[in-house]
Amino acid sequence: MIQRIQSVFFLLAGGLYLGLFGVPFAKTNKPVAQSAFLNDAAYGVNDHVAMMAAFAVAGALSLAAIFLFKNRSVQMRLALFSTIAAIVGSVLTVVLFMQEGLNKSKEVINDGMGLYMAIAALVFTLLAYRFVNKDEKLVRSADRLR
Repeated sequence: MIQRIQSVFFLLAGGLYLGLFGVPFAKTNKPVAQSAFLNDAAYGVNDHVAMMAAFAVAGALSLAAIFLFKNRSVQMRLALFSTIAAIVGSVLTVVLFMQEGLNKSKEVINDGMGLYMAIAALVFTLLAYRFVNKDEKLVRSADRLR
């Protein structure tokens, strides 16, 4: 099951997507009272239900794809849907952040580890898709030789 490189990529991506629930995207030195998202001095996935749903779906699909190693077309579809869910979650994260108007506040906002984890998870999902596609092409070429 974890014998192929795409399974490792799916495992890393799923772990990073689900790890986003524990680390923030952005932090401030002190809580921002007028902000709905930074009132606890951290802006993370847990601050909005839609972000939680998008990243939970992306993580669950990435982890589910590991166990479908015999069905590469379904594995590629799950990787694609996981990528779409992650992109939706990332866009939603940026839109909500900009809507809040925090970039105009006087507080210094530092990027958190969650920002880099989301990008890395997206890259791992795309790499997994690439290697599943590579395996599928290899099997098709071997079928032509028979």
